Amino acid sequence: MRSQLIRGIAVLAGLSLHYIKISLYNAGMEKLVTALKAAGEPTRLRILALLGQGELTVNELVQVLDQSQPRVSRHLKLLAEAGLIERCQEGTWVFCRLADRGPNAALLRVTLDMLPADDEALARDHKRLAQVRSARASSADAYFRANATEWNRIRSLYVPEAEVEACLLRALEGRELDDFLDIGTGTGRMLEIFAHRVGHGLGIDANQDMLAIARNMLARKGIANCQARQGDLYDLPVADNSQDAVLLHQVLHYVDDGEGAIAEAARVLRPGGVLLVADFAPHGEEFLRDEQAHRRLGFADQEVIGWGELAGLSKRSISHLDGGRLTVTIWELEKAGGLGRSRGAAARPEAAE
Repeated sequence: MRSQLIRGIAVLAGLSLHYIKISLYNAGMEKLVTALKAAGEPTRLRILALLGQGELTVNELVQVLDQSQPRVSRHLKLLAEAGLIERCQEGTWVFCRLADRGPNAALLRVTLDMLPADDEALARDHKRLAQVRSARASSADAYFRANATEWNRIRSLYVPEAEVEACLLRALEGRELDDFLDIGTGTGRMLEIFAHRVGHGLGIDANQDMLAIARNMLARKGIANCQARQGDLYDLPVADNSQDAVLLHQVLHYVDDGEGAIAEAARVLRPGGVLLVADFAPHGEEFLRDEQAHRRLGFADQEVIGWGELAGLSKRSISHLDGGRLTVTIWELEKAGGLGRSRGAAARPEAAE
């Protein structure tokens, strides 16, 4: 493997003059050389190949590579310093993924395309990776099965999820979505349905068990442009004005401060970006408060709109999906100061209430 990979890096270093000029213009000679040096080592190439299949923890990489944790961590440190990977700390766990933006993203694509498909070491790594993912999936599935009965009981009280999802997709139809944030991602279902529409999707949740389900789903379905991260919805690990769309799907009824949650979502929206809030209209199903920890039994339109206005968001549309005992409302709020990054679609008329 070593000779094949080193030859590959030699070829990589001899990329066309056109590509080199682009890289030098965007990143500078020093950054390009650093990235090439970081990638030009067999173990680090194996790491890049593994992360090309989706994000992994340091511990998972240790298991797959069958090397010591300090040694793997040193390799990861070099790759991170070269801008080839990104690391995210969650408690005692560190998640790693390939850099998906900037000139190094193009460099990574070229590198991964050049890796020999018949290499024995890479094939062995992928076999071990499948075993690691299988163990992860078993743990996530056990949690899901333990809670599925109650989730299905609640879903039976309102319109089918497919109708809610279709309405959410329509709300963002025609918009350019480079960056999409799903707050309270849960099982990651919203990331799954929006993955084909977005450049990069990020799901935030505070619950580690739910994040395990989401990560398992993303890996199983090969969704590489979306990740799940642990985070606080009142203190999102996302920069100001960085998201084209933000979603709060069945989240507000759990929180103490709905106004604060919407204000924090508005902070990370780009001018012209859209916040979608999907939750229940006011109802009297007390068992949801007593048994499912729902702090609020639904929200009136003006309450959510008012919170949005305080955060600099204006109402764009409201949809009510009547399911009998529970009605799902979707509030579409837009941040002032931009053109909505539209692909040319005209503003939709407000749905009938």
